[in-house]
Amino acid sequence: MLLSRRAALVAPFLLPSLAQAQGNGPGTGPGSDWPNRPVRYINPYPAGGPTDTLSRIYCQKMSELTGQQFVVENRGGAGGNVGADAIAKSPPDGYTLGLGGIASHAIAPTLYRSLPFDPERDFTMVSGLWQLPNLLAVNLDFPANTVAEVIAELKRNPGKYSFGSAGSGTTLHLAGEMFKHLAGVDMQHIPYRGSAPAQVDLMGGRVHMMFDNMPGCLALAREGKVRAIAVTSLGRSPVEPSFPAISETLPGFDVISWTCITGPANLPRAMVERLSRFTRQALESTDLKQAYFNQGATAWFTGQEEINKYRDDQRARLAPLIRASGARVD
Repeated sequence: MLLSRRAALVAPFLLPSLAQAQGNGPGTGPGSDWPNRPVRYINPYPAGGPTDTLSRIYCQKMSELTGQQFVVENRGGAGGNVGADAIAKSPPDGYTLGLGGIASHAIAPTLYRSLPFDPERDFTMVSGLWQLPNLLAVNLDFPANTVAEVIAELKRNPGKYSFGSAGSGTTLHLAGEMFKHLAGVDMQHIPYRGSAPAQVDLMGGRVHMMFDNMPGCLALAREGKVRAIAVTSLGRSPVEPSFPAISETLPGFDVISWTCITGPANLPRAMVERLSRFTRQALESTDLKQAYFNQGATAWFTGQEEINKYRDDQRARLAPLIRASGARVD
């Protein structure tokens, strides 16, 4: 009787994983039995930030679906290039994967004069993972409540105001540069080593505005510590649809953070197909989508061809902006 009760309690948690495994059958060719041991997932950013939280949500779901552990390893440094290089130089067997995205695959080729990896040649791009809009916020003393009012104030006082970012060449910096370009305004960029010190100076009035990843800045806005103005995505964010998009005032404005699941070049086709199928199941699951939503992100599955094209389009679109900003790194 005791055994029957335990089986009844455990079965609902085991059956979905078993069903998924059966739905991704053995197939043929190298990688057709993937994964048959734990998978290392490299996050090229430090622990504790949004990419770490969202990566761990994805890896937990993949562990449930595959029956193998997806173990997150944080390899931060050089704006994500240290971790990206580790992914690129790992064996192409599917047991070292990792996080790619706008920083390493769309910004780095223009931002850095030299890289230890080729962002196109040295990776297998598998699928998008999430998209995360940025948020334009101002300190409570800044005399504006809308994008139009921000622009008007900047035009009345060219060069008087500054905006903070998490560092030169980040999407947060590029959002400010795009804002300056499309609005025809002049403001000074103040780069910080991460969002946290920039947020402190925004609240203290040492910088006047900031483009920041949505989760942290949204929390400050809800606490009344900064004033949120608009999101940087092309349309409004489903997480907080009351915030307008900057594009509603400046048509075409669109700078978001996006990520993808990658591996080294030449991953076996059968393994890539299985990874893609499991990733789709993970990103379409109700609990993962809700967990991402709670972090301000949107789950984003793509096919392999689609993510490659998206990367190329983003690189071409951002390259002129990076060059114009002067944010080149030797």
